Amino acid sequence: MSAFKSVSASIIQGSAIRPASYVVNGSDLHAVSDGNEILKYADDTYLIIPAVNVETRSTVLSHITEWAKRNNLKLNFAKTHEIIFVHRKRKQKVPEPAEISQLRVNVIKIFGITITIRLSVSPHIQLVIASCAHVRAHGLCDRALHTIYRSVVVAKLLCI
Repeated sequence: MSAFKSVSASIIQGSAIRPASYVVNGSDLHAVSDGNEILKYADDTYLIIPAVNVETRSTVLSHITEWAKRNNLKLNFAKTHEIIFVHRKRKQKVPEPAEISQLRVNVIKIFGITITIRLSVSPHIQLVIASCAHVRAHGLCDRALHTIYRSVVVAKLLCI
């Protein structure tokens, strides 16, 4: 019998240590194709693939999946999405590789901001306005509303 035992551990989702743990674990995750970018924020990762590199999607997804396995992590496909931003006048169709076709979305939340395939933030603005109306419905005085506006709404709009 070996003196060493296998350790199986994870970080509880929502814990304060999780983002810091991911920063350490994710430090060796890099884009494998020139022109592609990997952006990391807290425990989120965003892969940016320009149109000229669209054929690298499957390879990049495989690379990230293998990296996760090597680091005793699992890629969460429930939170993995692909969005293709399109120009209003150009109706270019991008072929969907079979292995990632279920990941395609028309609206995505990036760094807390909701963006559509047309680079519109209208859904985000509507959500902010609705949250303001919800606060107003609680009957707060104007001074209290102004304080809430400055501390919450402005912070949301400035992404801080």
